[in-house]
Amino acid sequence: MSCVCSTVVGTRLWDRPLHGNYATPGSVRMASQTYSIEAPCTKELGDISRAKGNTIPFWNVNVPAGLQTKECPEFLQYAFDNAKDRAILSSPDARYQRQSWQEVQDLIKTNRLDLFQRVPTDLRRYREFTTKLAKDYGSVMAFVMQERLRWRDLKPEGRPFEFLEDYKILHNDWPYGVDPRIVHLVVWTKFDLPSDPFTDDLTPQTRHLINSFVDQLFVRKCGSKNVIWFKNWGSLKSIHAVEHFHVMLFNPDKTFIDEITHGDVPLAEKIRKSEAT
Repeated sequence: MSCVCSTVVGTRLWDRPLHGNYATPGSVRMASQTYSIEAPCTKELGDISRAKGNTIPFWNVNVPAGLQTKECPEFLQYAFDNAKDRAILSSPDARYQRQSWQEVQDLIKTNRLDLFQRVPTDLRRYREFTTKLAKDYGSVMAFVMQERLRWRDLKPEGRPFEFLEDYKILHNDWPYGVDPRIVHLVVWTKFDLPSDPFTDDLTPQTRHLINSFVDQLFVRKCGSKNVIWFKNWGSLKSIHAVEHFHVMLFNPDKTFIDEITHGDVPLAEKIRKSEAT
């Protein structure tokens, strides 16, 4: 089976009308450098994708020579059928261009959540770690419930956001490749956050509920220009059974973040530190 491997670093330059939940008339242009490589690649053992100046298959990019393999690891096999992730994995970390705060806001406001991406080595770690979790815990959801949330059940004590026991704020364990000053949090809830079954978009009631919570906790502390939130469409969720939404903050006070997350540290950071020692 053959495919085309292409490498893209940063966000493609394009003009498009604003659509989505936070849109206003007009258009937005997001300018970023684009780097691309195209080459044939196959799943057969030992077949190496070759591109202009690149003789390394995507699964060996950013991997020390002594740890490279002829065969694609199991946890990256999915990328043969996922052009976006294959392109990211094919890219050297040094060529990756992080998305700015303005770009982050534009992607969320135009409902282009699918254009978020991770630093290549972080994406590799993410896929390796989640594959291991599925084997060790049965599912990523089970790991999150047992080790991250430490919840025995998803039965709320009261109305949404009424009791602290019914929600928890943690770091996104595998944040996107954005400006390092941006803090990416996840608000996990025991209560439902209903979406419209036909559009997959939040209901007006749910949107008002989340807006009120975000305003009271984050906007009052960080300012409206430094806060934005989103909830993944069902098709983009990596964990379906536990309700959650995302909050991204630009350059927030670390003491505030430690306070609301109870000193939480994202798994990606822990793994990077362990690899460095």
